[in-house]
Amino acid sequence: MSGPSVSVTVTYNNEKHNIQVVAQQENTEPTLQDMALLLEQVTGVPLAFQKLIFKGKSLKEMEQPLSALGVKNGCRVMLIGKKNSPEEEAELKKLRDLEKSVEKIADQLVGVNEELVGIQKTLPETFRDCRLKRKGLVKKVQAFLAQCDTVERSIGQETDKLRSKNLALAE
Repeated sequence: MSGPSVSVTVTYNNEKHNIQVVAQQENTEPTLQDMALLLEQVTGVPLAFQKLIFKGKSLKEMEQPLSALGVKNGCRVMLIGKKNSPEEEAELKKLRDLEKSVEKIADQLVGVNEELVGIQKTLPETFRDCRLKRKGLVKKVQAFLAQCDTVERSIGQETDKLRSKNLALAE
C-alpha cells in the first residue's frame, strides 16, 4: 500500500513497540483504527479491550486521522488493555477460520446464482425436464439460505451476549 505513514512508539505494560502505521485505505491518512488494528496484531490486545492514551487524553474517535488527533512521527502513545486467555484465543481462531469458510461459500453461492440465471435465460419453454431440474435446484438453494438464516440468528445472539458482557466489564 502506498501513502503516508506514521511512526509511533507505543508503551504497553513494560514493553515498548515501535510501529509504522499505514492507512488501510489507499490515498488516505492513517487513522486511529489503523493504529488500533496494528496494535492488536503486535500486542495481542483485542480492539474492544484497547484504551489508547496520548498526552493524557483517551483517544476514542476511531475514524479520525492520527494527524487530526495530534499524533505524528515520533509520538508516544500508551496502550492499556487486557489480552484474551489462551482458551479464548483458540476459540477466536476457530471463529476466524469459520468466517473464512463462510466467505468462500458466499463466493461460491454468487457463482451458482450466476449460472442459474444464465441457464434460466437460455431454456426454451419446451424443455420441461430442464425446468423441473432447475426448480429443484432453486428449492435446494432456498433450503441452504434458510440454514444460513438460522446460523446468522445464532451468531447474532452470541454477539449480543458478548457485547453485554463487554459493556458490563467496561463499566
